[in-house]
Amino acid sequence: MSKASRLLLLSAALLAPLAGLALSGCAADPARAPLAAIPSAGAAIQEDDSPSSNYGLFLAGEAALHGGRPEDAARYFARAAQGAGDQAAADQDLIREKAFEAAVMAGDIDRASGLVPADPAGPAPAQRLARLVRAVDALSEGRNKEANAILTAPGGGAAFNGGITLLRPWAAAAAGDLQGAVTQPGAPAPRLTRLSAQESQAMLYERAKRYDEAETDYKALTGNPQLGGLYVLSHGAFLERRGRAKEAVALYTDALQRSPNDRDLKRALARAGAAKRPPAMLTLKQGAAKAMTAAAELALVDKQINEGDIYLRLALRLDPQRDEAWVLLGDIRAASDQQQAARDAYGHIGPSSPNWPEARQRVIASYQAEGDNETALRLVSDLIKVEPSDRDALIAQADILRATDRFEEAVKVLDKLISDNSGGPAGWALYFERGTALDRAGRWADAEKDLLKALTLQPDEPDVLNYLGYSWIVRGERTQQALGMLQRAYLAQPDSGEIADSLGWAYYNMGDFKQAVQRLERAVSLSPVSAEITDHLGDAYWRAGRKTEAQYQWTRVLTLAPTPELKTAAERKITSGLTPAVAASTRS
Repeated sequence: MSKASRLLLLSAALLAPLAGLALSGCAADPARAPLAAIPSAGAAIQEDDSPSSNYGLFLAGEAALHGGRPEDAARYFARAAQGAGDQAAADQDLIREKAFEAAVMAGDIDRASGLVPADPAGPAPAQRLARLVRAVDALSEGRNKEANAILTAPGGGAAFNGGITLLRPWAAAAAGDLQGAVTQPGAPAPRLTRLSAQESQAMLYERAKRYDEAETDYKALTGNPQLGGLYVLSHGAFLERRGRAKEAVALYTDALQRSPNDRDLKRALARAGAAKRPPAMLTLKQGAAKAMTAAAELALVDKQINEGDIYLRLALRLDPQRDEAWVLLGDIRAASDQQQAARDAYGHIGPSSPNWPEARQRVIASYQAEGDNETALRLVSDLIKVEPSDRDALIAQADILRATDRFEEAVKVLDKLISDNSGGPAGWALYFERGTALDRAGRWADAEKDLLKALTLQPDEPDVLNYLGYSWIVRGERTQQALGMLQRAYLAQPDSGEIADSLGWAYYNMGDFKQAVQRLERAVSLSPVSAEITDHLGDAYWRAGRKTEAQYQWTRVLTLAPTPELKTAAERKITSGLTPAVAASTRS
């Protein structure tokens, strides 16, 4: 299961969704945004701006840490620590703690181990992190009894509890403490942490050749109605290792009914169906790294970004080849708009890895985020040469083609995706994407068929209701039906500026300028930097007799990076207003 899919399942369980298939409103193009809920955190500090004072270095380190640049933060804090000799002891301790945290997040565990806060009366979070880092450092170097002793020592607190809880059984197993290896966390632990711990328990039971107990745990996990899909691959691999490939095939096949395009499930099904060698059991270090990665996933779902970052670095200390950790680390950097750092993380996954296509797609998305669509298109074309039937790669190619106004080419790619039934019947999103591409290519009759098909498959989808309803309104077709659709879309997504704009523009075109002004004012409040929506409000004000306000809105349009056509129209309206000879603006 892809990392995005895992995070979606986990976040749904916490009612805190991160990201998924995000289809933008109104006439905008669909877009995908993995981990969109991770907040962006400020602009990078340039090397030339590096401060010279100790206080300035500390502030620069704080900004870099919160801006998703732990390597810069570690450098700033290290320099601050060097110059902290004359400062008060409390200040020295604070700088040392920050340097320690930044070193962990930068992946420099050796340096972090030398900076571990030694004051037992220091802040509890720093002490808990220090405990975790020391344990990981010991495990990575084979000092297993030391690691186990660190993790089982007295000392409570909530900070980093998920990571300590999930790591402890693997440290116990490495130290030969078989009972400690299969001890489940108590009731106070969050439900998702308990499930991840149960997966570790199943793996450790298998290592101890307690196969019946391992299977009991796996069945409980995959039988979970909400999150069972997270554990199918582990359960199936266990069945394959037990010589029960047919049962594994049945498990994978059932899971594919729910996730027909999941790459990992397809690979597992092909392997089990051909009775090929099953995946080996994880080593103790690999299992510990998997536990740290699971802790990171849970932290990210809970929007604890720095904590997730730390867990991933610790996972990679234990297993530098942990692909999932590199992918998630890259996602964190991309969400902080550190695109080159994100690409560096994704680049750790080589072509021989089954996760390489997913990593390459994220590299491609990073170039898109920088507006470099030509590089993104070249890379996705190269990926498709290697993986010609990869649906995600083809969808990415179609998205980039549409972003570069190559709509007919995008339609051809989407034709292939829709006609290919290997992943099951095409869903509403593909018809919606092709419909928007056909519309932009000037083929409205074909576009309308696809949009209606998408609406048939997903009758209450706000984006489809919005696009089709708006398209009918601007064409003067089915206006009452279109108005009803836009009202439904608005009720479903009242905080969407584009949908509020569509509804307001519907009222405008039907001559109800009072309602149009009300809806378009709401739209502008939700999307204040949209030149198009601002232009619509200006038109509505003019028709409602509020001409001074209309002139103000049209003037604002010129400050909001309008298209050349919209700029020309706004300038004309500022001079002449709206007359029967000047058409009302329409959405490009």
